[in-house]
Amino acid sequence: MQPLRYNSYSAYFKHNYGTRLQKLSVDAGFSCPNRNPHDRAKGGCTFCNNQAFNPSYCSPQKSITQQLDEGIEFHQHRYRNAEGYLAYFQPYSNTFAPVDKLKDIYSEALAHPKVKGLIIGTRPDCVDDAKLDLIASLAGVPHRFVAIEYGIESCYDATLAAIRRGHDFQATRHAINLTAERGIHCGVHLVLGLPGESHDMILAEADIINSLPINSLKLHQLQVIKGTPMADGSAQAGNSFRLDEYISLVCDFVERLRPDILIERFAGEVPPRFQAFPERSWHRPDGRLLRNEQIPPMVNNELVRRGTCQGYHYQS
Repeated sequence: MQPLRYNSYSAYFKHNYGTRLQKLSVDAGFSCPNRNPHDRAKGGCTFCNNQAFNPSYCSPQKSITQQLDEGIEFHQHRYRNAEGYLAYFQPYSNTFAPVDKLKDIYSEALAHPKVKGLIIGTRPDCVDDAKLDLIASLAGVPHRFVAIEYGIESCYDATLAAIRRGHDFQATRHAINLTAERGIHCGVHLVLGLPGESHDMILAEADIINSLPINSLKLHQLQVIKGTPMADGSAQAGNSFRLDEYISLVCDFVERLRPDILIERFAGEVPPRFQAFPERSWHRPDGRLLRNEQIPPMVNNELVRRGTCQGYHYQS
């Protein structure tokens, strides 16, 4: 096995916690400030359908504890070496509620004996001082991992407007700075291939990401989901990449990325039944669908082939 040429998120946990910490998705029934069934202007982002990535055990009709128990059982078959878990509040905006309600929800997750921390997925325009103070207090317990993961999607205001994101990039900078000031682990999620973004624009986003006080990064290729405006023709469908094109693009991006940023993911995975263009899916040589966990070795091998690594072209 080749040594890793990038700063691995999973390796960070093994180094700091001595074991793999497996994420357990939790649906606490949150909504989103960008979605309003009575306001067509607030119909959500053009690419959004949360059902496309929600595991089967995840349902707001179940308690937080029940979802965690079922998630542990679900993952024990696939990740038998996981000795601890992180409650991942994933669907929609998981800070979109009053502080007292957030405290109750987060506390129930942390009370589970096998849960070692929280990851809270949300939007940059959905946090404030009181909510961040609450999360910082939860993060202050020794040996507990607590992170906020912001879906920033793009660094360009024109793109954010085109995908009906509902906020500009200044809101992203503001939220990330407030989070970093409190010492909370801050992760961001970026989509590669959104409408109107060229190869050079995508690479320039690495420089913008470098300027932010973040700890970790998720990269996803754009996947067009059935039932979304991006799929039904009311919005430009964005870019699709051949697998080799995407691996090359990601390596170009990683070479420019600040070396200390942990990379959690290089690509996303949506079940074929949700995909508007399943013919764009990536396949293995034997014809089976490529799983997202098979992408990191491909990225690492290409970095090895190039003789480069994360931050190779980074300029501080």
